[in-house]
Amino acid sequence: MAARRGRRLRTFAARPGECSETVNAGIKSLYLTSPIKPKPNVCIESMPSEVLLKIFSCLDAVSLLAVGCVNKRFYELANDKVSGLCWIIVLKDKNGKEHIVEKPKLSFKDTSVTIFWYGTDWPCLDILSTLKLFGVTPLLPDQRIPPNKNGPRRFSLIAEYHLANLTENNVAVGADELVQLFSLSPGLLVGIWKEKNEIAFVMANLHYNRLLERSILGSATVQYVPPPNKPLLDDIDSEYGLHDYSLHLDLHGRNCMYLCGSFKCLFCRKRDIENGYLKLRVVNLKDNRKHLPIIGTLGICWETDVFKGNVKDCFVMDLTLLDETGKPFWCFSAPVRMELSAKSSGLYDYMGHIYTADYSDSEGKVCLEFVWLEETKEYIIVSLVLYVSTKKVHGYLVLGIVCLAEIYE
Repeated sequence: MAARRGRRLRTFAARPGECSETVNAGIKSLYLTSPIKPKPNVCIESMPSEVLLKIFSCLDAVSLLAVGCVNKRFYELANDKVSGLCWIIVLKDKNGKEHIVEKPKLSFKDTSVTIFWYGTDWPCLDILSTLKLFGVTPLLPDQRIPPNKNGPRRFSLIAEYHLANLTENNVAVGADELVQLFSLSPGLLVGIWKEKNEIAFVMANLHYNRLLERSILGSATVQYVPPPNKPLLDDIDSEYGLHDYSLHLDLHGRNCMYLCGSFKCLFCRKRDIENGYLKLRVVNLKDNRKHLPIIGTLGICWETDVFKGNVKDCFVMDLTLLDETGKPFWCFSAPVRMELSAKSSGLYDYMGHIYTADYSDSEGKVCLEFVWLEETKEYIIVSLVLYVSTKKVHGYLVLGIVCLAEIYE
């Protein structure tokens, strides 16, 4: 038995290399697993420009315009493929003469683009009658040739504004030592020199919603008209008017961002429908957990060839309200002014002056309340309420029977 055991040992020991390799292979197969390599995080924004241009070459004009609204780099790349889309303003005087202003500065935000024109050769304000905002593309696009403003171009009217009695008929948003700002709906801001009462600059704020269609599908005299909306059946409990809506709100001053916030699960009940509006309370005065601090001091930045400035106590509001399916329901980008309220803060957490900022158009109203904290030199949003017109809601969806009766009352 001992001899037999010895032979086995000798046999086993006679091939140590082979045994070692076999055992190592078995251990590796049983206990060692190859490390799982993480999938590379491929981001389209990190791709080289050559690759992006190749991708963009497969898109049509409308898709390229959508891509151009993502960020500045995409705009520059897509603009090479989108046949030179740009935005211009045409000033018309009382004698019918037109003055075209081109080459604006663009500032892209999450949901809007700010277009800024300035110069020294503005026509006299007293003789101007209208201002028209156009989206412009070459009539005969050729990607090998840079767009020529003297060549044939296609004009798409986006908005028209009346400039007669500008300072008397429009809202003054704010002023500094040099200029005074006037707001013209929708979304236009005109800066007027205080001493000369002449135009210093023009700023247009355009929301991305349907901006592509408005910029290319209108004509020189008629604005693009979106197709009629197909009403949706609202089968939620009749106690609710709107439900599961979401809001994205940006407050900025053209070059600086003050607030970028998103809010979900917004709704209103039957009791919140009154005076032709449905109320959506986004930030509650009594719920300090949802109060929002503002970054920086609110104001709108401006510049010309010689001067720069910042008009305090005003800002640009970009609002995007989405329905329960995620589709745009109410969108705008417009300048808003702040006003000191006569009432004092009744909140124990914030002791300071209260400021209000209100916006309204045919589709609804927005009411904001701020508290100014002197110690920390900042604003806090303590109340944000949206009032949506019942006419807009009725044309957009079919509410429950109870809500319809409330609307018609």
